[in-house]
Amino acid sequence: MGAIQKEVVCFRQVDKVYNTGTIALSQFDLSIREGEFISFLGPSGCGKSTALRMAAGLGNVTNGKVEVFGQDPKEVIRNTNDIAFVFQDANLLPWRSVLDNVLLPLELRGSDKKARKETAINALEMVGLKDYLKSYPRQLSGGMKMRVSIARALAAKPKMLLMDEPFAALDEMTRQTLQMDLLDIWKKENTSILFVTHNVYEAVYLSSRIAVMSARPGRLSKLIEVDLPYPRERTITRFNEYVEMASKSLEHSMGRRELV
Repeated sequence: MGAIQKEVVCFRQVDKVYNTGTIALSQFDLSIREGEFISFLGPSGCGKSTALRMAAGLGNVTNGKVEVFGQDPKEVIRNTNDIAFVFQDANLLPWRSVLDNVLLPLELRGSDKKARKETAINALEMVGLKDYLKSYPRQLSGGMKMRVSIARALAAKPKMLLMDEPFAALDEMTRQTLQMDLLDIWKKENTSILFVTHNVYEAVYLSSRIAVMSARPGRLSKLIEVDLPYPRERTITRFNEYVEMASKSLEHSMGRRELV
């Protein structure tokens, strides 16, 4: 990775109150830099996914401001391919092949037919699925479906990739394999990644920084710089020290006494 550069996302004193009266976020402040891999770590209901959706232009703030590339996220989504979103569910269309699922957002953008097919195949090759172009979702494992979802997001060549617990439903071996593959893609594509997780080990393994969020209403409780080289070895002492640091920060953010 090259030197981390300018700010790509900024949450300024963001409040989010839903129509039900639920306060999801309160005075949430966070700046994210170009080329960064940042994980949102926190208890269920703390507003992690809410913050991610706001950065994607999929939700309105109640108070405060969210800017992406210096603009309103909705304008970025409307006018560019700079933001892509990967959900926890792969959300593939069962009647479309693997290739056609990846082609879908390119078709919606109206790009050249030959060029978009080449782009889609390249994206599938990046996630190790070039031999499955004609397969259908029903023929794929859960991990393979998530690879297709990631390829679909990458096909638009976004500057920023937003991922909402994409590996949560996978077995541990598949999850670790996809974590390694995701880091390879991040380095090659030089994109910024915002990643939501409940898993402390996953956050430490992937992230350049971890944004620990408090229990609802969500606030930034602690920002942890993970000063470990990639690829990371999960068994070394320093890795586990970061896991302990993140775990204690998470417990503290939930109002629990830290472990001694």
